[in-house]
Amino acid sequence: MRRIAPILTTCLMAVLAVVLLTACSTKKNTAKSRFWHAFNARFNTYFNGSEAYKDGMEAKAEGNKDNYTEFIPFFFVGNESSKALGKSNFETAITKCEKAIQLHSIKKKPIVSGSKRRTPKMKAYLSRQEFNPFLKNAWLLMGRAQFQKGDFLEAASTFSYITRHYAAEPDVVAEARVWMARCYSQLEWYYDAEDALSKFNRDSVPHRLLKERDATTADLLLRQGNLEEALPYLQRAARKASGKLQRARLYFLLGQVQTALGNNQGAYKAFAKCLRLSPPYELAFNARIRQTEVMAATDYKRILSKLKRMARSANNADYLDQVYYALGNVYLSQRDTTEAVAAYEKGRNSSTRNGIEKGVLLLQLGGVYWDMGRYDKAQPCYSEAIGLIDKTYNGYDSITLRSKVLDELVPYTSAVYLQDSLLALSVMPEAERNAAIDRVIADLKQQEKEARKAQIDSAASARMGETSNSIQRQTDDAASTWYFYNSTMVNQGKQAFRKTWGTRKNEDNWRRSNRSVLADLGDEEYDYAAEDSLAQLDESADSLKSTEELAADSAQNDPHNREYYLKQIPFTEEAKAACHEIIKDGLYNAALIEKDKLEDFPLASRTFIRLAQDYPDFEQMEDVYYQLFLLYSRWKKQAEADYYRQLLAQYYPESSNTKRITDPNFEYLARYGKEIEDSLYTQTYAAYSRHDNATVAANFAISTDKYPKGLNRPKFIFVHALSRIGTEDPKVIMEELRALVKEYPESDVSEMAGLMVRGLESGRSFTGGGFDMTSLWGRRSDEANAAVDAAGRRLELTADRDVPFVCIIAYPTDSLNDGQLLYNLAHFNFTGFKVRNFDITQLRDAALTQFRVAGFATFDEAHYYVQQLYTVPELVDDLRKTRIFLVSAANLDLIGTTYSFNEYQEFYDKAFAPLELNPQLPLDFQTPVEPVYEDEYYTPEELQNLQDEDGTTTGGEEEEDDDDGEWYSP
Repeated sequence: MRRIAPILTTCLMAVLAVVLLTACSTKKNTAKSRFWHAFNARFNTYFNGSEAYKDGMEAKAEGNKDNYTEFIPFFFVGNESSKALGKSNFETAITKCEKAIQLHSIKKKPIVSGSKRRTPKMKAYLSRQEFNPFLKNAWLLMGRAQFQKGDFLEAASTFSYITRHYAAEPDVVAEARVWMARCYSQLEWYYDAEDALSKFNRDSVPHRLLKERDATTADLLLRQGNLEEALPYLQRAARKASGKLQRARLYFLLGQVQTALGNNQGAYKAFAKCLRLSPPYELAFNARIRQTEVMAATDYKRILSKLKRMARSANNADYLDQVYYALGNVYLSQRDTTEAVAAYEKGRNSSTRNGIEKGVLLLQLGGVYWDMGRYDKAQPCYSEAIGLIDKTYNGYDSITLRSKVLDELVPYTSAVYLQDSLLALSVMPEAERNAAIDRVIADLKQQEKEARKAQIDSAASARMGETSNSIQRQTDDAASTWYFYNSTMVNQGKQAFRKTWGTRKNEDNWRRSNRSVLADLGDEEYDYAAEDSLAQLDESADSLKSTEELAADSAQNDPHNREYYLKQIPFTEEAKAACHEIIKDGLYNAALIEKDKLEDFPLASRTFIRLAQDYPDFEQMEDVYYQLFLLYSRWKKQAEADYYRQLLAQYYPESSNTKRITDPNFEYLARYGKEIEDSLYTQTYAAYSRHDNATVAANFAISTDKYPKGLNRPKFIFVHALSRIGTEDPKVIMEELRALVKEYPESDVSEMAGLMVRGLESGRSFTGGGFDMTSLWGRRSDEANAAVDAAGRRLELTADRDVPFVCIIAYPTDSLNDGQLLYNLAHFNFTGFKVRNFDITQLRDAALTQFRVAGFATFDEAHYYVQQLYTVPELVDDLRKTRIFLVSAANLDLIGTTYSFNEYQEFYDKAFAPLELNPQLPLDFQTPVEPVYEDEYYTPEELQNLQDEDGTTTGGEEEEDDDDGEWYSP
């Protein structure tokens, strides 16, 4: 018996374990199974995921670096540089949540006696899709982790699914909606975010979610620029934010908003609240700087004193650019431009970080110089600033444009200034000339001395103010990314390259200037060997010089010696003549830029008039008079404009410019000429399309006579050349196209014209007696020559349907709104498919734009997808203006290269169109519907059958009464 007892005990325990495991299967829905799976989900997988999420949030908070020169983002993840922080922790949290859902989801409805009364509460419970009362927390945590990881689209998809999956639980739906709106805001889908928030506010809102609602609404309104509407939400969110760091950040953001709204007192208080929370030093420093700026108007002298103390503090050695930037702003607010410029310049020279803060200072300084008309000083400010800010900076495009204009202008103005100075020195008495040179040398030495002193002081202050945090920061910055992944360093490198080489295209033989699409047709190749030989000859000549000659050369190359300056002064007539040629060229080109790009008419007129008065023999004087006429016409100075029109008529009566401006219809053509020329070109193109070559020739003659400098002139030349194919000597057409490319290298037709010339010169000829520009769908690229098999045969299209497919939506470029179509496609994919993800790629060239949707496993899936596209009202009108092609991955590279779209359509009609589609469509497209709650009623016979199928009885396991509430409690 003693031997049998242990064996019996073991058997009984095994049986009990089997019974317990069977009873707790997710295929059963009883009070015990729900409790068991809720308990395991909460304290096993979910707990680990929650801890990983907390670790990720801590890592994100510790590593976050805000840009305080603009509005800081509401959430850490809104900072582009902080998105990747804590990524591994959030991925762990997502994995744990997925595991909890997979192992503990209970979807089977509970068995309820047919005799039970169906209350509304019971009906709502029975309509649920998930009966594990804790699993909603795993779903929500997974969505939050996806959001914090920066995967906003995936997070929005998760929260959208939660709103459907837990439609019977309003509190869960409300929480999911507020987070879904937060995701939409980050994606800049503002309409969808507002829609989600309006649904959230329409229903009863749990008190615990008010904080989340305020945070989401504040973020949305700030992103939309509605600062005044965002203010109350931001104030409440800042008070209720979790964690001291986030509260301090939000109070700083509140101060920024109050400053933008002009409420300086409110801004000062917000920054003070930020400081009371003892934030990290950089945040505290910026809060103090902002306080000085908002109070400068009321307490000017005290603020100046405070900023100067901050500049002397060793702790601020790394932030001097910001201190002097604030100091300059204070002076500028008092209209003391001289002191403001001095402060900005000191901040520029004192900067040690070369970051966005210095870039903002340089933009401010450059703007001041621009307003003063000192373009020579503004140019280096903008040029350097471009390398310190990124493309997301507000007004980046206009800043880049201004920098490019200055880059063009300053070389000419600097050349004029230098040559004027050298000519003035050449006629000075020797004593005065030497004294002037000595003053330049003394200034140079003083500047170098001050620069060395500033460098030593900056290094000493940096050493005194170093802390463990600054050491870590420098280490992080130094090891942050590889050079070509760092956009700021790349921009700085580009600026240095442009200073040396100018703007060059990324291509072979890039050192050659003025290359065009015809450069490799007949131009002589650049002789690098000769260049190297000349350099070697110079080196060998240097090696043969005597010691005295080398010493003299050294003195002439040293800017601290008089000889360096004397050798540049033009003492001979030939040297002076060369100086005047440089001045003429510089004045002419500078005046054109000042007139057309700067639109500084007073400055441009002074430059043109000096050129006309000092150099009356200037070979382009006709154009100088014409430009002055145009300048005064735009400046609304009719008397001056008429004067230069008379000069043109008197001295250049046969000029095309003179004929144009003396035409009685000149003013009418000047006002409406662009529209008239556009209309004329439209008629010309239509005539070309219907082979009416006589009309093309007549309209080309009108363009030549009336609009020789019109915007459509290169197109007129191109169409005129094409219209004569088959009737004119190909050599004549080739020369006309060659002239087009050389005269209008930037035109959108020049590339095609160059390719045609290249083909003619390589021995090809036009076929068919003409050239059809209208057939976008019949085009094939030159790559077709390479798309052949080993035997030289053209690759064949394949008719496999059970392979990956791509949906191509194509249309003529600019015929539709690309951005709107992309948005509608992405919105359709996101809202219609909860499981499948489809990638959208845009390909665009001068003629054709394509959107390629990939991710279809078979032809049937792609075909079904297209059918669903036509059910979306927002897409139907645009789709009717496109052509849609379903192409397998194997055929994709052949479309547009080996085969045209028309050829592929013929193949498709034969190979795929006759095929019978699978009626069981495999995609998971869903039309959102409101949840329908049906009564789940069982007759006694059905109840008995269900009990028999489960293998258990509900005699001792029947669900508790409504009064207990436990069987449906979350």
